[in-house]
Amino acid sequence: MMNEKLSQIMTTDLITVNPDDNLSHVRDIFKNHRIHHLPVLEGDKLVGLITTSDLWKLNRIHEEYSEISVKDVMTVRLAYLQADDKIGSASELFLENLFHAVPVVDEDMNLKGIVTSFDVIKYGYNKEYPDHPWTS
Repeated sequence: MMNEKLSQIMTTDLITVNPDDNLSHVRDIFKNHRIHHLPVLEGDKLVGLITTSDLWKLNRIHEEYSEISVKDVMTVRLAYLQADDKIGSASELFLENLFHAVPVVDEDMNLKGIVTSFDVIKYGYNKEYPDHPWTS
């Protein structure tokens, strides 16, 4: 199971933002799409990641979000994987660093997807219980 490729479980239909977007836009995306991680792109290239935790740590009132750019808050030193990397590699990153999401890129840093700890859990669950009603 852990030797299978990330491409089998990663999400590829992604919502992204750019560095000049403001945090009001980011907050609306988090709220309306029930996600916690947003890749930040310049063109197709991954340049950062912004999370709900980043907004909490900012400790600013929501009314100030329209004045703050993504580039002022995003994480730029990122761990990332490639689609051919193994599910076990993502699991190892999650366990060692307490991450919950890792972007998946190609050799030119073009974003191809994202894999979350939930994706790994769901994959393992579906393998173990293929006939359960929650599996898809």
